[in-house]
Amino acid sequence: MKDKKVVFMGSPEFSLPVLEYLIENTNVIGVVTQPDKEVGRKRILTPPPVKVMALEHNIKVLQPVKLKTDYKCIIDLEPDVIVTCAYGQILPFELLNYPKYKTINVHASLLPKYRGGAPIHHAILNGEHETGITIMRTDKGMDSGDIIGKEVLKINDNDTYDTVNKSLSYLGAKSLAKYLPKVFDGTASYEKQDDSLVTYAYVIKREDEKLNFNDNTINIYNKIRGLSSIPSAYAILDNEEVKIYNSKIGNSKPSTPGKITNIYKDGIGVSTLDGEIIITDLKVFGKKRMLAKDYLNGVDKEKLLHKSFE
Repeated sequence: MKDKKVVFMGSPEFSLPVLEYLIENTNVIGVVTQPDKEVGRKRILTPPPVKVMALEHNIKVLQPVKLKTDYKCIIDLEPDVIVTCAYGQILPFELLNYPKYKTINVHASLLPKYRGGAPIHHAILNGEHETGITIMRTDKGMDSGDIIGKEVLKINDNDTYDTVNKSLSYLGAKSLAKYLPKVFDGTASYEKQDDSLVTYAYVIKREDEKLNFNDNTINIYNKIRGLSSIPSAYAILDNEEVKIYNSKIGNSKPSTPGKITNIYKDGIGVSTLDGEIIITDLKVFGKKRMLAKDYLNGVDKEKLLHKSFE
């Protein structure tokens, strides 16, 4: 496949295994990624991980701000195929339809479930027991193109966004390695998606990150692990934001939702609508992320027991 000219479009670390596979097995003539962004408190201009890898391999990098209008430079490369994976912008129809082998997308869900920009988050938030990778041919809709193949990944009860994201990034590369050769040799099959089974996974908004302790324990537990560690769930304690990265389900009977009812060696027990959630990993305002047991070493535990999360 070294004779096949590929343009790869992706941005985050999730995309790197796919790009690495393409570099090793095809002729990657260009990489398209998002513009550099200011990161951290010092607002340091930082390139996307995909750009860093591309430059390490002396591959041409394009970073259009608005792909909708600034895509001619990609067509000028005359790719045989475009491969996308977590790129972050919608491709104009003229672009995705230009290459001989069209545009192939590596999507982190089992389509038609969880179309959209946050499929991993939503799968865990909803308590799914499996997710996976779909290799599809992109059309002008949002993740609505024909399915070329799927590979399944089990979601364990203690998995978080971070663990599933990492597993799926490698599964994405393995899946593409399985199905891309079939696209090139003409043996790939293209299956229409069943529109009656479509669900959406829209990008997580700020208001989605706040915990509501007046909810069932399992829903709170799934929300914490589904948002860990990016962007992370949070609650308010003493009028300050507390980011919550990990938890476990406790055994105590419910009290007032949000009230801290138990202090454990490794966690903070908080009452929910139907039980207790134990916070085990957190970040309080102005401090680094830490295990709850370390946080508890530096606070008055008796005073903490009289407080509530909002």
